[in-house]
Amino acid sequence: MRAAAILGLGSSAKDLKPFQAEPGVDWRVGMPGAGDADVILLFGGDGTIHRHLGQLIRLGLPVLVVPAGSGNDFASSLGLRRVRDSVSAWKQFCSTPTTFREIDLGTISPITSPTEAPSIEGRRYFCCVAGVGLDGEVSRRANQLPRWLRGNGGYVLSLAPTIFTFAPFPLKILTSAGNGEWTIRSNQPTLLAAFANAPFYGGGMKIAPEAKLDDGLLDVCLVGAVARLRLFRLFPTVYSGRHLKVREVAYFHASRLRVETERAMGVYADGEYVCQTPVEVSIQLGALKVICPA
Repeated sequence: MRAAAILGLGSSAKDLKPFQAEPGVDWRVGMPGAGDADVILLFGGDGTIHRHLGQLIRLGLPVLVVPAGSGNDFASSLGLRRVRDSVSAWKQFCSTPTTFREIDLGTISPITSPTEAPSIEGRRYFCCVAGVGLDGEVSRRANQLPRWLRGNGGYVLSLAPTIFTFAPFPLKILTSAGNGEWTIRSNQPTLLAAFANAPFYGGGMKIAPEAKLDDGLLDVCLVGAVARLRLFRLFPTVYSGRHLKVREVAYFHASRLRVETERAMGVYADGEYVCQTPVEVSIQLGALKVICPA
């Protein structure tokens, strides 16, 4: 079996040693070309995975994520919370190379004209959660922090001051009726709009407690205009998913939707900047093969 290892920021060849104990594996480091590998091990966090998703989809190979980044929410969603979880899943895969699952990915496409379909060339993929509003501003601030701080509560540290300065903005969400028509699902002042393929983001926050990686749907969480002090008090509930009981929070499922704002706003996904609104967000079924614990 031929394995390719992609080493994200902060990872090195020594991190491969626990995986190289398995016999009969021919190793190479770096993104493989077509036909050069049978499996890929990706060492890094959500941002590293996000940046490589396009290539991983084109190669169509099983991927094992090794949590080694400042944010590892995607790995956690796969049951890979520690490196030893990935080592265990790797041993299982080496003995039975068919033990992987196919999961969905979210897609984001900039809209250039309301009457035309978004360009495929501009499409970006995400594995965890995409967001507009408060979430995007927090991600922007967190990305400016030193890497060691981002990996030790950087999102929360950035959230606290942002809550008291970020104001609700006009947001329109349209969902597809499946016949080329769009229906307005929400049109109101909003603090945060999250479009989730996985339950977690921001270092363990359970923004979409009902999200599944293979159900063909995005979980949409909208936080309306909440008083800042009350929002600060309610923030801890997002770690358990109890925020869905807050009256200003709307939660629904959709396979395809459009996001419009009065002024262009940054769209972030997996903690990385993607583009500006307006955008179309959708789900791509079975887009990625992943190796998970049994």
